Amino acid sequence: MPIRLESDSVGSLPAPSDAYYGIQSLRAKENFPISGRAMHPAFLHSLTQIKLAAARANARTGQLPPPIADAICAACGEVLSGGFADQFPVDAIQGGAGTSANMNVNEVLANRAIELLGGQRGNYYIVHPNDHVNMSQSTNDTIPSAGKLTVLALLPALCGELESLADALLEKATAFDGILRIGRTQLQDAVPMRLGQGFHAYAGAIRRDIARLRQSAEVMHTLNLGGTAIGSGLNASATYRRFVYEELCRITGLSLSPAEDLFDATQNLDVFAAFSGALKTCAMSLSKISNDLRLLSSGPRAGLGEIRLPARQNGSSIMPGKINPVIPEVVTQAAFRVYGNDLTVSLAAEAGQLELNAFEPVLFDALFESMQILTGAVHTLCQNCIRGITANAEECQKHLDASVGMVTALCPYIGYKKAAALAKESLSGGVPIRDLVLRDGLLEPETLSRLLNPATQCGGEV
Repeated sequence: MPIRLESDSVGSLPAPSDAYYGIQSLRAKENFPISGRAMHPAFLHSLTQIKLAAARANARTGQLPPPIADAICAACGEVLSGGFADQFPVDAIQGGAGTSANMNVNEVLANRAIELLGGQRGNYYIVHPNDHVNMSQSTNDTIPSAGKLTVLALLPALCGELESLADALLEKATAFDGILRIGRTQLQDAVPMRLGQGFHAYAGAIRRDIARLRQSAEVMHTLNLGGTAIGSGLNASATYRRFVYEELCRITGLSLSPAEDLFDATQNLDVFAAFSGALKTCAMSLSKISNDLRLLSSGPRAGLGEIRLPARQNGSSIMPGKINPVIPEVVTQAAFRVYGNDLTVSLAAEAGQLELNAFEPVLFDALFESMQILTGAVHTLCQNCIRGITANAEECQKHLDASVGMVTALCPYIGYKKAAALAKESLSGGVPIRDLVLRDGLLEPETLSRLLNPATQCGGEV
């Protein structure tokens, strides 16, 4: 394979002549064979948007010659359109606080710009990755800023799936509103409720998750771009800082602004930890709902069997006819992964020292994975499970009739002592509470039916 020789302060390395990345990307590829995963495409997209904004801003200040600026901008446009996707070999988990990620993008853009200006890849006298593409920037401000832009880029898809899930749950709440079942606390019979009320409660939890995610993401619109090294703004003029935000807002369509304290925004990653916490809480909600669905659909003959989940695939390689709740199962597994990622984010955010956190790469890898996993998990839960759930009204009524839980609703009318005696008799003799109440003439049939239907307990719209 034809090669070109590239050099840096450490020494020289041969690079494939057709590669757009250069020596720093090569060193990172050699030094960090960690996860086998590439950097997230949305992160590379965000980082390229920053490079485009910087090139335009530097051209406006007169620091970057127009031909070079135009070539860099054109190269950015090609990458943003999906080009050169195979030219980013650096592992997602890397040392150096993201310097390798930053330089990988710088090198690809520089070499493509060189080509556009008629030169040969590797001739950095024409366009230099550091002097030109990285002008007025540092890894210390581009990487955290790209991380925030990536969160904002991935969030709409996640919230969109959560909105669809909440709507589907509310549809089931309406469909199941007339079906009574026995509510359970600590897995024991409690009091009557409507099947729809449980689904209404699930929708409420999801709506809160959406609100938490959006609220915790608001701070992502505040960047440390322009802070360069440690937040000092060294080598970046005030004019550049004004221009780069104008350009980045135009490119992304977002309302972005510099942090009040660039030192704070450079060294502290608590905003990512807070957002990860919102992701974890969302995962917990999804897993709790999934666990409930597995319980309510258990059996179908020897379990609760009060709802039926849609059959998605065979459940066993040995037991004919067995259908497992595979969608709730995979959602709970996704939640487990998000819990672990949240711990990674917490540890990484805490581990930074003094003016910079060196552990941003693993934090971003975990955070972006959590967002992507949850987006997929919510989609399959909604489309492949919730929308196809049906109620087993007969089984709900059977469990309700067999339960002594309904006696609680009668206490204000027949007294606690009499209610307790009826519960004891029902449990020992297997006679339904309803029959005992009517046998003893304690309540009229119409009154009894009204008391056992929790018609006023469900809230309004979620």
